[in-house]
Amino acid sequence: MRHLIPLFAAILLATGCRRAETGLVTPDSVPVVLRTAVVTSESLPTAIDMPATVRPAERAVISAKLTGAIASLPWGLGQEVRAGEILVALATPETEARVRQTQAQLAEAERTTERERTLVAKGVNAPDTLRNAEDRLRFAQAGLAEAEAMLAHATIRAPFAGVITEKHVLPGDLATPGLPLLVLESTTRLRAEGTVPEQAAAALQLGRKITVELSDTSPAVEGTLEELSAAADAVSRSVLVKVALPPGTARSGQFARLRVVIGRTDALLVPAGAITRFGQMERIFVVREGRAQLRLVKTGREDHDRIEILSGLQPGETVILSPPASLREGVLVSTAP
Repeated sequence: MRHLIPLFAAILLATGCRRAETGLVTPDSVPVVLRTAVVTSESLPTAIDMPATVRPAERAVISAKLTGAIASLPWGLGQEVRAGEILVALATPETEARVRQTQAQLAEAERTTERERTLVAKGVNAPDTLRNAEDRLRFAQAGLAEAEAMLAHATIRAPFAGVITEKHVLPGDLATPGLPLLVLESTTRLRAEGTVPEQAAAALQLGRKITVELSDTSPAVEGTLEELSAAADAVSRSVLVKVALPPGTARSGQFARLRVVIGRTDALLVPAGAITRFGQMERIFVVREGRAQLRLVKTGREDHDRIEILSGLQPGETVILSPPASLREGVLVSTAP
């Protein structure tokens, strides 16, 4: 037994040395100086997230007004075009022939009118013949204008700047009125379109800023409410909204979420640095009677650099900021100046 006492003393000494070497903070240590903060209760906006889809504010399905073979189609999928550029050119020999015919009729009507004007001035013909000639002249002018307008439809131009997103025909195909040829979408004006519950839509106004989340990895953006439906869907009891997005933040067809504020509620807030995580557990150290006390908490919303605490804390309690990994429950704590 006498031999065992020195052995136990040696073991305890070695253990104490190892504990000192690891730098663990124990309840028997001198007070540890740490930064702290007070749990506050504030009113935060309550929001709901609704799914939405990014769509262009300008989208045109390009089709022909004439029947004719496609003579030129220089654009491919994904190519950008400027406003006014030629998208499709049609071969329409019948319309071109109609233009030449009406040009000849107009020239003849002009000569006839000039001749009748001379004869009436000389008293050879009655004034009615001049009026008839002038009527035929106006009819020929209208016929030429109509033929030229039809021929202009053989050249289809981009109504706005955008990108080709769909292509349904190739050069040589026959274009007929109403047949989709291309789809042009604007890339400069995109909107997140979705529906919100009618109760939430009642508080919305045009021009209001709405937060839009475009992905889990990129930060949310602030959009502007551009359109708000005046009627709710009778089945889903929801209202269609369209939120304009900042340029260059999204692409057409992308999934998004609209964060719509529906009210305000009281929340307990602590600095984000006070929370540590161990597996699936969220932990906070509070200072109680001068010592560190470990609490398991449940977090909620984020407000910039603060996090809402749903359970585990009370207003006015003092929490430790950025607690060291060696901090243990019961350790004496001194607040940093």
